[in-house]
Amino acid sequence: MVFSDLFFIFVFLPSFVVIYLIAAWLDKKVFFRQKEGVILFDDDPHKSGYQHPGFIARNIALVIFSLLFYAWGEPVYIFLMIICVIINYLCGLSIAATSKLRKMWLVIGLILNLAILGTFKYLGFFNDLLVSVGIDFGAPKLALPIGISFYIFQSISYLVDVYRKESPVQRNFFNLLLYISMFPQLIAGPIVRYGTVAHEIKDRHISANDFMEGSYRFFIGLGKKVVLANILSEIATRFLADGVENLSIWGAWIGMLAFTLQIYFDFSGYSDMAIGMGRAMGFHFNENFNHPYCCNSVTDFWRRWHMSLGSFFRDYTYIPMGGNRRHQMINLLTVWFLTGMWHGASWNFILWGLYFGLILVIEKYAILKVAHKIPAFLMHIYALIIVVVGWGIFYFDNFDNMKLWFSSAFGQRALEFSIVEETALTDYFWIWVVALIFCIPLRRWVENGFAKILPQHSAGGNYIDATLKAFASLIILVLCVTLLVGATNNAFIYTRF
Repeated sequence: MVFSDLFFIFVFLPSFVVIYLIAAWLDKKVFFRQKEGVILFDDDPHKSGYQHPGFIARNIALVIFSLLFYAWGEPVYIFLMIICVIINYLCGLSIAATSKLRKMWLVIGLILNLAILGTFKYLGFFNDLLVSVGIDFGAPKLALPIGISFYIFQSISYLVDVYRKESPVQRNFFNLLLYISMFPQLIAGPIVRYGTVAHEIKDRHISANDFMEGSYRFFIGLGKKVVLANILSEIATRFLADGVENLSIWGAWIGMLAFTLQIYFDFSGYSDMAIGMGRAMGFHFNENFNHPYCCNSVTDFWRRWHMSLGSFFRDYTYIPMGGNRRHQMINLLTVWFLTGMWHGASWNFILWGLYFGLILVIEKYAILKVAHKIPAFLMHIYALIIVVVGWGIFYFDNFDNMKLWFSSAFGQRALEFSIVEETALTDYFWIWVVALIFCIPLRRWVENGFAKILPQHSAGGNYIDATLKAFASLIILVLCVTLLVGATNNAFIYTRF
């Protein structure tokens, strides 16, 4: 199940909202009640296992629906996720309980998490490598559990933060299960660190404004996915999957530009929906995208793209290896090799990671030192070309097709502008225009403009703001439903990572 699925929008999500509201009533009327002078739940907020008595039923509802959401596609892998939670729960308690063996329990937890990830994501890849040199261990072909990279990384961040004493250990198993299984961010991120939501799991404030802004953010993300990403994927598939053998120069670049926009609106749209649903429930997830195609360097691009993954590798790999203090070049290349591997067990992802690692090393030691002397628009064009070429490596897991695209894109194919390329531009003209417009922070500018016009902190201003956002959300919903009826192309790209 994905967020842009009609079943999710009209069955799963409304059902969850109804049950969640009933749970909120139970929290207020039942669980928060004192019985014979004794509060039904531990009321000391300073204890790490403390559960605010006003969120018991809501958290139970959230966990149940999260497990149902995950089970919709792969029921058997619920048990794998629960095993992962048990491992991290016990390792976290062990890290917090002892001073002498803290590092040992951290290492055990990290090994077990990485072993789970490696078994399901990389076992087949390494077995194929051994088979190519004549060694066959007969490793079984295992399906990749959806979202495993995201929840394993969240588990790792939890253990490391507990070890560093940056986050309290979670003594309530149910709360840790809620953190790892929470359906808004379970299958495609953003990677939410435990410290970001630890307090809100136990005690969160949900205002009418949170619900309104969260719902509005959800529909913005839905529009990005359905109206833009899905249609752009049709253009990309036409050139890069169905017609890569006969690409002209124009077709190669039109197809890759379509994919460049598709992957942005697909992933940032998912992040918007996840952040929006989280906020509507009182959780404040960190932002994951900041208009990356407005970058002025490749370094700047990666500060804006998939920020939760970038900060994860920075804080848990790059800095512990020495960061900028020592062996910086090796650290950068290592991090980007791991970034490529994280995206998938395929040589093109490894090549893609090393490609950007090398570019960032060159920028660090050369380009950025003279960037202030180069016109900003030239730096912007340079960064975009590097990024689009990088997506050319990322897209093709078949090296023969990758070679065909590169040979077409860089002049070894026909230069003519055929009816196929013309149709891709003219028939989808407004999609291209809207996509390019929404690559810039237009929504932020518009909202800031309205904020200056509307009376601030007044009932009238709040009413107008809520009405406009509700109207915009309704328009987006109607348009998306119209496009989704009968649609066959609706998968999220990042669910397979």
